[in-house]
Amino acid sequence: MENNLKKIIKNAKKIVFFGGAGVSIASGIPDFRSKTGLYQIKSEYGASYEEMLSHTYFIEHTNIFYDFYKKKMIYLDALPNDAHKALAKLEQSGKDITIITQNIDGLHQKAGSKKVYELHGSIHRNYCVSCHKFYDAYDIMKMKGTPYCSCGNLIKPDVVLYEESLDNNTIKKSVQAIMNADVMIVAGTSLNVYPAAGLIQYFNGNKLIIINKEITNQDSYADIVIHDDLCKILKEAID
Repeated sequence: MENNLKKIIKNAKKIVFFGGAGVSIASGIPDFRSKTGLYQIKSEYGASYEEMLSHTYFIEHTNIFYDFYKKKMIYLDALPNDAHKALAKLEQSGKDITIITQNIDGLHQKAGSKKVYELHGSIHRNYCVSCHKFYDAYDIMKMKGTPYCSCGNLIKPDVVLYEESLDNNTIKKSVQAIMNADVMIVAGTSLNVYPAAGLIQYFNGNKLIIINKEITNQDSYADIVIHDDLCKILKEAID
């Protein structure tokens, strides 16, 4: 199976890598929906962690949201793992690869990947809701409590919360990349979060590969399904 994947990657003209929270687990960042994910942990705030990642909760309980967000969503010391590094290496070798990620940690860019579309935004971009002044994640962590702009207004992370829409331009570029690819690798995602998971329907290329420890509802549509550690699989296939 892994040898087939290696051959497919070698012969591919345009690759799209579509990744979820499972891609960053080996970097010490927990996922959300697995048996050991964030949503399975009892919240210390009363509301569930899933509820706290909604636009409504951010507006109505901003102080509590930021306490949770700083403790559970920002991992500034996290480093790229073998999966991030392998994908960056593939791009640096001259292979045409586009990364579409549901993650907000910026680890693909930290590993060296250049063509990265972040469907759900990034912890590294934060903006004043009024004057739109930019603040990075380090700025946010330095501020005690809820972060406010120098103009006095609230700063909001550039992450897509529940009840918010994905960025239209990011979606457009992602769909275009998927439609143009002859190989699509889906990894570290349950494919249960829409509309992001729905992007897979735009793939009309030669080979669809799914790498995930648990079964996904799209496994039957894939040419290759690997239920194993994605860091190991990608490192072996790309090295």
